[in-house]
Amino acid sequence: MSRVVMAREFGEPNVLKIEERTLAAPGAGEVKLRQTAIGVNFADISMLQGRYLIKPNLPTITGLEGAGVVEAVGPGVTSLKVGDRVCYTSLLGAFADERLAPADKLFKIPDGIDDKVAAASLLKGMTAYYLLHETYPVKAGETILVHAAAGGVGTLLCQWASKIGATVIGTVGSEAKVALAKANGCAHVVNYAKDDFAKVCLEVTGGRGVDVIYDGVGKDAFEGNMAAIKIRGLLINFGLASGHIPPLDAMRVNAKSMYFNKSSLVHYYTDRASGERMSGKVFEAIKAGTIRPGADHVYKLADIVTALTDVTGRKTTGSVVLVP
Repeated sequence: MSRVVMAREFGEPNVLKIEERTLAAPGAGEVKLRQTAIGVNFADISMLQGRYLIKPNLPTITGLEGAGVVEAVGPGVTSLKVGDRVCYTSLLGAFADERLAPADKLFKIPDGIDDKVAAASLLKGMTAYYLLHETYPVKAGETILVHAAAGGVGTLLCQWASKIGATVIGTVGSEAKVALAKANGCAHVVNYAKDDFAKVCLEVTGGRGVDVIYDGVGKDAFEGNMAAIKIRGLLINFGLASGHIPPLDAMRVNAKSMYFNKSSLVHYYTDRASGERMSGKVFEAIKAGTIRPGADHVYKLADIVTALTDVTGRKTTGSVVLVP
């Protein structure tokens, strides 16, 4: 019997229950995966609350990314073999100690990269990659604002952007996270619980405003973002940790001839080729030391409610991982 985390209704983390099931043999194109690590993301919480881009049919096994070892392969699978270490992202059903998965959604973990690091970094790393290199290719000398700079995606955005040569202004929610954000490449850190991040952005840029804003916060950051962005700057929202942003007033946008983008990984990771390219870039960046993802907080699968509650309560930094 395998254990799974089941959602039978939308709501807060406490609606989740651990259940047992018998896993079938892998079908055509599938493999059976014994999971060794499972990534936890804010998207898991948004999906559970019914606020995510994708709203699954209930009941469902939750979770979007993980890593593990192939234990069996189904008919037609030639790209993987028993014993291969693999990882995946954006594949519902991750919160389980074993699962079936389509072989074409799995990526081999390079030697030298730990399973927990792979499980913790693929979704966040691919998100950071497309934001920094495709949605807006950041260049050396530019000044950018990264919200939630001590969080999972924010940490990688700051590390990667600083290596590119950008000046990174990061926001955090407590004094305890300031040093962490600085260690991850932020030239300036603002505790938005007590300071005005827009004011700091304008001071750092001599009143011009920042070139681009990477916002995974949403509603609570919106007004400050509108003040902090430069004329013809780009505001990218990729998450809604504090709730949905208000409807955009066209005249407020026109006041700075600014650009707005609402991004999701599902529109960049669209097929096998894009997944291989983006995951490859993430693994290259890890091996080169450009980004330094880690399993900063490790919980047991049985403690999933505690793990998600700690994430929503902003008690964690960096990446959160479950182990069976």
